[in-house]
Amino acid sequence: MKDQQIGYFFIVFASVIIVLAGIKSASVIIVPFLLSLFIAIILSPTFNYFKNKGLPDALAITFVMALFIIFLIFVAKLIGTSIHDFSANIDFYAQRLGIYYDEIAAYSEKIGIVIPAQEISSMINSKQIMSFATGLIKSISSLFTDGFVIILTVVFMLLESKHFLQKIDYADGERDTIVHIKEIMGQIKSYMVIKALISLLTGFIVWISLYLIGTDYAFLWGVLAFMLNFIPNIGSIIAAVPAVLITLVQLGPLSALLASLVYLFVNIAIGSIIEPKVMGRGVGLSTLVVFLSLLFWGWLLGMVGMLLSIPLTIMAKIAFNANEKTKWIAVLLGTGENLNLKTSK
Repeated sequence: MKDQQIGYFFIVFASVIIVLAGIKSASVIIVPFLLSLFIAIILSPTFNYFKNKGLPDALAITFVMALFIIFLIFVAKLIGTSIHDFSANIDFYAQRLGIYYDEIAAYSEKIGIVIPAQEISSMINSKQIMSFATGLIKSISSLFTDGFVIILTVVFMLLESKHFLQKIDYADGERDTIVHIKEIMGQIKSYMVIKALISLLTGFIVWISLYLIGTDYAFLWGVLAFMLNFIPNIGSIIAAVPAVLITLVQLGPLSALLASLVYLFVNIAIGSIIEPKVMGRGVGLSTLVVFLSLLFWGWLLGMVGMLLSIPLTIMAKIAFNANEKTKWIAVLLGTGENLNLKTSK
């Protein structure tokens, strides 16, 4: 019996490896599909709103996609201008950052702390530090190179959403299948819509705050804060680094401290207070799983995998929970709160 279980385990393990290798090889196709899927999920409340107002499907989808495309064009134009200007001045910012580093090294030497300036300078390129944010945004923007295909896919997904569950119900008479699919779609839709709105609020606050402080390219850093807010735990930290450094070299340490406090306030007020209250108990994943899912999906699907790591992990957790043989995996992915409740009883 044990030999059969070990054999079954190795067969399942080998199958998982083969599937993951296939997904990574087909990422060129899978990534635009996933991007389209989650854009459709975010736009679905607006689409349903227009339909509930009595508009035909064709007219409702036209309004939704028109608003979405206008928004993308507006943001792309502002981002493109900011990236172009920032790239033109990047050598100046990198030079100023190097001057600040030399001043810190000289001051630390006076108080008896020796910093190996030359060794660290050879390891850390100031220009690369200043340009990694724009490189990140460009890499995300490059995902929309097949924008026409993505938009068409989103349109068809929105139009198909009404009949999707009906088709599954007709093809598979088991009610459990429908229940699990509705559960997956409901949780993913709720998470993505709320997360998108909270990320939009985060980006707006960062943009306005940095603009009032006087930081160059404030809109660019606001967009970066919006996008990286989808990445749990470390996204907000990564978004803060370039904005604070730009403020430092442009306006000085006091303004950089003020910019840091803005990011700290946003993370505490929105990330630790508002978001948990709006989302209730949260996504039902442990902190370790959230971080590991970020690494795993990022390795498998690149930047889109990092942005969508939580929704994809939630889908996997619900799918594992639907089968008795894989339910233990869903338990390991969870927070363990239910186990505490059972133990207390």
